[in-house]
Amino acid sequence: MINGKLVILVSSDSGVLQSGARELRSPAAYTRAIAEAGAVPVIGGEQCPEELADLCDGLLLSGGPDIEPELFGETIYNDTVHMDTPRTKYEYALLKAFLEKGKAVMGICRGEQLINVYLGGDMYQDLAHQKGVFHSSYELRHKVKAEPGSFIEKLLGSEFMVNSTHHQAVRSLAPGLKLAARSEADGVIEAYEHESLPIFGVQWHPERLTNIMRDERTPDMAPLFTYFLEKVKTQ
Repeated sequence: MINGKLVILVSSDSGVLQSGARELRSPAAYTRAIAEAGAVPVIGGEQCPEELADLCDGLLLSGGPDIEPELFGETIYNDTVHMDTPRTKYEYALLKAFLEKGKAVMGICRGEQLINVYLGGDMYQDLAHQKGVFHSSYELRHKVKAEPGSFIEKLLGSEFMVNSTHHQAVRSLAPGLKLAARSEADGVIEAYEHESLPIFGVQWHPERLTNIMRDERTPDMAPLFTYFLEKVKTQ
C-alpha cells in the first residue's frame, strides 16, 4: 500500500515500432478506472514478475491480442488469430506469482481468457467462424444475463447491456471457475468467478463504461472495480 491506498498492477499492452523495437503501452481507461475506485495503478513493464507481485496488492490483466492456441492443445485455426507471445509468457509469469501469494486478480477481455486458459479451460479462437457469432465492434452493445445469485447479478442486476470488442471467447470454463453471466442472444460466456480463489473475469470492457468514457446505453461499471478492490483488501 501507498499512503493507505492499495496498489494495483495493470498489465501493459504492446506493439512493435518501425525500427523493430518492442513498445509497451496501456490505454488510460484501465488506470483511470482503478484510480477512481480509490487505488494506485501501476503499469507493468514486462520485467520482474515476482518482485511486482511482492510490491503490488492486486493484478488487473487487461485486454489485447489473442491467446496462443497451443496453450489449450490446439493449432492456429485461421489467419484471424494474432498473438503476442512475449506478452503471454510474461502475463503467465505474473499470474503465477500473484496466485502463489494469494493475491486477487481481475481479468478483462484477453485477461479473462488468459486466466481461464492458465487454469485449464479452452477457447473459441475465432468466434465468428466457430460459433457464428459476431462480438467485435466498438459501437456494438448487446444484452448480458447474469446467473442468479452471482456476483454480477448483485453488482449490476439480472440483465443489462455491455460493449463488445472481441473475436475470441471462453469456450469451456476451467476447473474451479463458475459461470456468472452469458450473452443473452447466443450464450457466450461473459463473466466468471473462482469458487475459492480471489479471481474473476469479464469479457466486456468495463473500464470504457465508467467515469468520463461512460455512455447511457449501459450501466455504470464502476461497481466492478470497487468489488475488485474489496477482494484485494481481504487477502
